[in-house]
Amino acid sequence: MEDYNAAQIQVLEGLKAVRKVPGMYIGSTDERGLHHLVYEVVDNAIDESAAGYCNRIILIIHSSGMITVEDNGRGIPVDIHPKYGRPGLEIVLTELHSGAKFDKKVYKVTGGLHGVGVHVVNALSSQLIAVVKKGDTVYYEEFQKGVPSGVLKHVKRDDYRKIPELNAIEIKMDEPNGTLIAFNADKEIFGDSKYSYDTLLSRMRDLAFLNPRVTIEIEDRRNGKSEILSYKGGLTEFVKYLGEGYSHVNKDIIYNSEERDDSQIEYAFQYTTNTSEILESFVNNISTIEGGTHATGFRAGLSRAIQDFAKSRNMIKGVESITGEDVREGLVAVIHVRMREPQFEGQTKSKLGNSEMRGTVQSVVENHMKQYMEGYPNIAEIIIKRVLAAAEAREASRKARELVRRKSALEGGGLPGKLSDCSSNDPEKTEIYLVEGDSAGGSAKQARNRDFQAVLPLRGKILNVEKANDFKALSNQVIRDLITAMGTNVKEDLDIKKLRYGKIIIMTDADVDGAHIRTLLLTFFYRFAKELITEGKIYFAETPLYRVQKGDKIAYVYTDVELEKVSADFGKNAVIQRFKGLGEMNPSQLWETAMCPESRKLVQVTEDNASAADHMFSILMGEKVEPRRKFIEENATYVTEIDT
Repeated sequence: MEDYNAAQIQVLEGLKAVRKVPGMYIGSTDERGLHHLVYEVVDNAIDESAAGYCNRIILIIHSSGMITVEDNGRGIPVDIHPKYGRPGLEIVLTELHSGAKFDKKVYKVTGGLHGVGVHVVNALSSQLIAVVKKGDTVYYEEFQKGVPSGVLKHVKRDDYRKIPELNAIEIKMDEPNGTLIAFNADKEIFGDSKYSYDTLLSRMRDLAFLNPRVTIEIEDRRNGKSEILSYKGGLTEFVKYLGEGYSHVNKDIIYNSEERDDSQIEYAFQYTTNTSEILESFVNNISTIEGGTHATGFRAGLSRAIQDFAKSRNMIKGVESITGEDVREGLVAVIHVRMREPQFEGQTKSKLGNSEMRGTVQSVVENHMKQYMEGYPNIAEIIIKRVLAAAEAREASRKARELVRRKSALEGGGLPGKLSDCSSNDPEKTEIYLVEGDSAGGSAKQARNRDFQAVLPLRGKILNVEKANDFKALSNQVIRDLITAMGTNVKEDLDIKKLRYGKIIIMTDADVDGAHIRTLLLTFFYRFAKELITEGKIYFAETPLYRVQKGDKIAYVYTDVELEKVSADFGKNAVIQRFKGLGEMNPSQLWETAMCPESRKLVQVTEDNASAADHMFSILMGEKVEPRRKFIEENATYVTEIDT
């Protein structure tokens, strides 16, 4: 054993630590980490807005892969720091734990400190150029992998275009002050990961809703897509957006904003005909997808106010009691807390942990709602009728779950008869394929590796749980078979430790019907077993549309666009076979294309943005037809570009 002594201890100076272990600072070096770099820069501009100095942000994805973020805030300081003898701009971009957000004199509340800072973006970029406008002068400095050029240069604004290294960096705003950060993520760290316009758009949309004074422009010069995001209605427009696919129970969205104990509590909500709750929570513009004390306080305050009002008016009839679950059904809500010292829990820092915030938010919501219902008794009556209907459905659902437990033995009984299980019982190795119909199921059963692959054929299309209550959903035989095979149970009874398979793979035909079945299954998982998605257990198997052969040369093709290219490569006399469904593929073909771990294409289902996911499910699977029709009309021309 080698000697372990002090000489072996390394101290990584400056930004070297960030480049050595980037995952410690941005979570990962895949697409999620790549997008995090953009969020860090944008969050700084948002902090300027919160301080009252910025109302416009422009984000551009350049064809070269470069990102530019420009704002019209005060501009990063460029004067010499009295203690360190270097320009403020250089310190901010090169020193860990530097910035003006610690003493709360410059920024009262910030989102940037939740993250890791723009200096980490600098460290993980092959090149970064910072441009600061101060009146008629433009200051700029270039960095390579976090190392500064050593010279902060400046030029008259009219001469900006004459500087060769700035030719590709276009200043779009006319305001005298502002900051522009241009960077290229280092491929040595992020590989070939690419920016997703939709992922960035979703995050920018959230920020625009949360900050109604800011207009955010996003442009993707790779494909010409762009959007201007400006929501003067703030959270009320956010709630309208999230609940777009459902009918409203109370017409007007209820909104409140209060200062309490050096914090600002802001929320908006509306009741809909949805059978689930949609609650998006944020702290200092940061999405807390796991909720936390502010979300718990909001729910508790709303429940207490509605329960007390209903009891005082003797409105609780026909049900044993009203629970928090009843109050939450059909709720579409957004809560945003701005506070000085947020404390986050968990590895992903997506759950607020400040214990005092629960009581603060509960008190604000409870007092506001009691006053609101006293002032608008007609609206209060409408809401309480909705809650009572949920209570009746809950009692029916409880009976349904008990029935399901007895009939399907959810908690440890026999498996579905149609399930062809695997011999291994190690969840780290096993996987289950969910396939449509007996024909595809037969092919999959013959193609699979029985050691670790199970197959569950599903008869017909699974019920759309977005429109059904729990009683109806849990009475559905296909859903019962699926729950039994998984072993986890669902909703509040879900226990992911009991999951029988490490991967749940949805394998459907590569056509419109197959896409519909896949969406129905995904809706079920999102509403009944969301943890399986957040833990990365759900996958899609990409199945081919065509088989192209010429002599001994064979290719499987997944899109019509790809078919044109492959056909041209193969030349004349190539034989093209169109698969109408998985049942038409022989077992060896199905194994090679969709089931062999070495050659198949699996797409992992993730939840990068909760509000965008909730909105998409409400549009595609909700009861309103018009938003769905509008979505199809607006996106039909891009259907070949949409990633599964």
